[in-house]
Parts: sequence; C-alpha cells; structure tokens
Amino acid sequence: MANGVLDDIRAHDPRKPVLIAGPTASGKSELALRIAETQGGVVINADAIQVYSDWRVLTARPTVEDEARAPHALYGHVPGDLPYSVGDWLRDLEPFLSEGPRPIIIGGTGLYFTALTEGLAQIPATPDHIRDTAMQRINDEGHAVLAEELDDATRARIDLANPMRVQRAWEVLTTTGTGLAAWQDDTAPPRLAVSDATALVITADKDWLTPRIGARFARMLETGALDEARANHPTWSADLPSAKAIGAAELMAVIDGTMTLDQAREKSTILTRQFAKRQRTWFRARMKSWQQIDAREL
Repeated sequence: MANGVLDDIRAHDPRKPVLIAGPTASGKSELALRIAETQGGVVINADAIQVYSDWRVLTARPTVEDEARAPHALYGHVPGDLPYSVGDWLRDLEPFLSEGPRPIIIGGTGLYFTALTEGLAQIPATPDHIRDTAMQRINDEGHAVLAEELDDATRARIDLANPMRVQRAWEVLTTTGTGLAAWQDDTAPPRLAVSDATALVITADKDWLTPRIGARFARMLETGALDEARANHPTWSADLPSAKAIGAAELMAVIDGTMTLDQAREKSTILTRQFAKRQRTWFRARMKSWQQIDAREL
C-alpha cells in the first residue's frame, strides 16, 4: 500500500469515523486494517452478505489473522436463515457510533452507506405472505415482470437489473400502496452526515479489477470454499437470505453433480464481475462528494 494514501488519511480529523466504500476485490479491507493498525479503531462491516454466519470463505469475510490485527464487528453475526434489513444494520451499528473506539465502516453495499449518511425511510415491515408471493413469482416469471408493475418514480430510481432491489420495491408497493421512491423521499435525518466522517470511495476500472476477481475466487476455492459448501449442504435452500452469496448456488450444483468445478468457477466469476459493475455504478451516482482513491494506489 502506498504511504501517500495513509498520509492523506492522517491529515483528516482522527476523531471522525471513517467510511470506506468500494467494489468487491478492490483492496478496501486491507486499507481499513492499515488505518486501524496505525490510528486505532474498530473495523465494522457494511456488506449485506458478510453479516451471515454460514458463509465465511465464500463471502471473503475477514480471516482469523485479520481479526487478530484489529477489532472487527458486525461480521457473521446473523444466522443464514434470518432476513436482515438495512434498518437492522443501522440498529446494530448504533452502539459503535455512540461510544467506544473510532468506527471504520467498510463495505460494498451502497444502500447501507446511503441509509447511514442520507437517512432511512421508515417503511412498514413486509408480511410473510407478500414476500413469499414475490419470491415465488420471481422464481416462476422472473424479476422483470415485477419491475413492470412498479410505479414510474421507483422504476427510474432503482437498479432494475438487481432482483433483490426489484423484489424489495414490489413488496413495499404491494404492502403499503405507496411506491418505494415516495417512501425514500420522506426520510428521517441521517445518523452520520458525510461531512462528519472521513468518507472514502475506492475506484477501480474494469481492466484492473477483472483479473483480481478471478484470482480471488480461485483463492476462495484453495482456502476451503467447497468444504464450506459441503458443510452448508444439508440445510441448503435457495430461499435462504444467505443464499444470495455469489457462488453459493454454483458450489451446491458441484456437490449435487449438476455442474463441474470449472463451470462453477467461470459462472461465479462472471456473476462477481457483473456485481462489481453495479457497485461501481452506484458509487459514481451516489458518492460524488466522497474522496476518491484509485485502487491501484493501495
């Protein structure tokens, strides 16, 4: 890691929380660790999949060695069968904002950072039967059908290529009769304004990031991702909240004999590249005021 990046961060107020957003495989975890080691603080997860306990290797959660270098929080603390919302994350995050060591909040889930720094709409919980209907329709018809039923304002705002975002928007509209965009426009004040934090977003172009994504998935396989899948296999279901981990379904297919390991590696790598593209698009659109750091400088 270039010393210039850390020197630049040291120039900021050391009392302020640190926010680090970046696409998968961009080096943000190592940056967070270096800040914690040199300046103190607790590394706090802002990744919607890394909260789950049943996929450590496959979701690239911090290793035991990483956890020995600095305190970590909100990693793997949620059972894989338990739905976990951005509101849940904000509630779990609150104690770390109120007291204790300096929080260094790191992740690739843009919605978490947006809710933290821009506020979160207080949308009523979705009844189980509506969620079940949404999941069944996506399974039978595809998420594009649900996207067509959304109000125009919401369609213009969300990532229509993301089934999770479409499902959530459809559930909100069906449950409340009000579109997600309208709920978002009527939000409470942010818990942590960007101006009150050192807000960093890591930028990485496609040509630089693509080989790193491939190498990272290969490293996951080398360090036990398939064994992790075998351990999860007896209770596996594609409907589990944690099943959204990229590569989970593919490794289960390998175990079931319906996909080769090479096919699983190729498909998972492609899905990760597509996910990283969506992350970069979100960050460019929603984090224009954040300090940009070129991943190649880390």
